[in-house]
Amino acid sequence: MTRPIGYYVHHQGAGHWHRACAVAGALDRPCAFLGTFAGLDTAGAPGTVIDLPDDRLADGFDGQDGEADRPLSFHYAPLGHSGLRARMARIAAWAAEADPALLVVDVSCEVALFARLLSLPTLVVRLAGTRTDPPHLEAFRSADRLIAPFPEILESETTSDWVRAKTHYAGFLGPGAPVRDGGDGSIAVVFGRGGAGGALADLAAAARAVPDRDWHVLGPVTGEAVTPPNLHLHGWVPDVEPWIARAALVVGGAGDGVVATVAARSKRFVCLPEERGYGEQIEKARGLARLGAAVMHEGWPDASRWRTLVMEGLALEPARIGSLAEPGALARTAAFIAERAAWWDRRGDAAQA
Repeated sequence: MTRPIGYYVHHQGAGHWHRACAVAGALDRPCAFLGTFAGLDTAGAPGTVIDLPDDRLADGFDGQDGEADRPLSFHYAPLGHSGLRARMARIAAWAAEADPALLVVDVSCEVALFARLLSLPTLVVRLAGTRTDPPHLEAFRSADRLIAPFPEILESETTSDWVRAKTHYAGFLGPGAPVRDGGDGSIAVVFGRGGAGGALADLAAAARAVPDRDWHVLGPVTGEAVTPPNLHLHGWVPDVEPWIARAALVVGGAGDGVVATVAARSKRFVCLPEERGYGEQIEKARGLARLGAAVMHEGWPDASRWRTLVMEGLALEPARIGSLAEPGALARTAAFIAERAAWWDRRGDAAQA
């Protein structure tokens, strides 16, 4: 019987889930998804879904967060949390029952280290940013290999040689080969699930500053304001690609999903990186700007800046960001995971012979 592959999915936003489904859909082995999936539609998942007990701290939790005496290998290890205890027990039970070939961890230093204690090989997804703290380095050290969901050209200068040597650079795991679309001259503003969304007053001011273009806003918007006629709010949409496809310019954060889609569509991009741990989005945005693949602005711009930012964005050469979308990145990464699983299959067979 073919041993399955496990895929641990972090609960922040929807990007980890979409990436996991895309990669697993290209695998030739059965796959099990482990994580807390509240708020996500998992009905079409290409594999078994194991919804784990939530390990987040509830309001009024009176246990100890353990920060004062937490081991240096952990970012998160509260004491007295029954949800966390049940979560880890469920992961261990699944590993014992399923006998998986390996576990892809996207992302959690604690799960990566726990898998090592279970004698379960891991492929740890390594996000962008400066991740030189002890928990990340120990998780990287414990892994069989690392997977970076971005092109090697965007690698951080702070990344150690030994980490680079363990890394499979997957590239952007987005829609596929670069596609150039016609457009209607509009501006698409994209807010992901992992962020705070946009403020309606700020969006209205931006649209007023550039009144000759329609602004289509995808994702959550908060607050109240009088809106100009060229500002269109769509909220959550099942698929942002049609809006991005016809836009002359895309405005958004530096999350993996948005950047992958923009690159695949060779779209001019004004990148407004959001605050994330370890400078993940800021570092990625700086890399894009350095390559001439995007215009970067930290934080939401003042209304007076929008006309210039739009002009700078429209002056970009779309081929720059399009060149970062590698055809076959998903298939290549799935083949890499399958190769590592087969290697561990052979090693397991030899150890038990």
